[in-house]
Amino acid sequence: MNPTFIELADVTLRYGGGTLALDHTDLRVGEGDFVALVGPSGCGKSTILKLTAGLLRPSSGAVIVGGREAGAPAAAADARLHDPHAPRVRIGLAFQNPTMLPWLTIRENVMIPLKIVQPFRADFARKKRGEYAERAEALLAQVGLKGFGDKRPWQLSGGMLQRASLCRALVHEPQLLLLDEPFGALDQFTREELWAIMQDLWIAKRPTVLLVTHDLRESAYLANRICVMSARPGRILEDRAVPFARPRTLEGSYAPEIATLVQELRMRIAHARSDGDARAADDRRAA
Repeated sequence: MNPTFIELADVTLRYGGGTLALDHTDLRVGEGDFVALVGPSGCGKSTILKLTAGLLRPSSGAVIVGGREAGAPAAAADARLHDPHAPRVRIGLAFQNPTMLPWLTIRENVMIPLKIVQPFRADFARKKRGEYAERAEALLAQVGLKGFGDKRPWQLSGGMLQRASLCRALVHEPQLLLLDEPFGALDQFTREELWAIMQDLWIAKRPTVLLVTHDLRESAYLANRICVMSARPGRILEDRAVPFARPRTLEGSYAPEIATLVQELRMRIAHARSDGDARAADDRRAA
């Protein structure tokens, strides 16, 4: 594995209402790795993404990203756990619903991170019509949206908007890309086409990626490792390497060895769900 870029060390998170989302969870992700999180619904996959992004703080344990404690100002973080002088990590985010600002063009929507993230923000007023616009247009062309930069979001299909969302997540050259079911709402053909585009973008840029998905074939196509989570409260039950060579093809995603991996993962998740249902029944009886 490459040098550790993300580390969840004995992380527990309990939401305010009392729900225990994660329980003593450990995870390490190497720099430049592509890791998929799979598991039963409600197992804490998206919670891990929010912790990694610094949107949540753990109830106990530590989340270290790029050498710093996620979500903590340097003065407040525990210097035993991180390097207080480590630079902040640039993060790109893409979600299932590609929310775009309707009053902006697609190009302007893609450029939003350049307007708010340093060091790009300092030069935005000077470069927004030149270098930054060209950067956005180059990404749009790479995902098949050449010529659509001046369109408004309502003029594009769902699949086209999701392509633009990937461009927005990558335009500021993030070191970390967090993907929360970005292809889940799309039809199968569009979804598979975007898998290929996502793979090409990752190969070209090599950010560290955490992908939350319910599609096991998607995880086998895109990821280098697949982490299977238990039912709530979530923990990592299994960490599987995906040994298939890149670049991967859609035809290859139906190969017997990938079908076998997908079936093994499906059974592991089914057992995790059954174990979770049994624990919940025991808890109800004890109450």
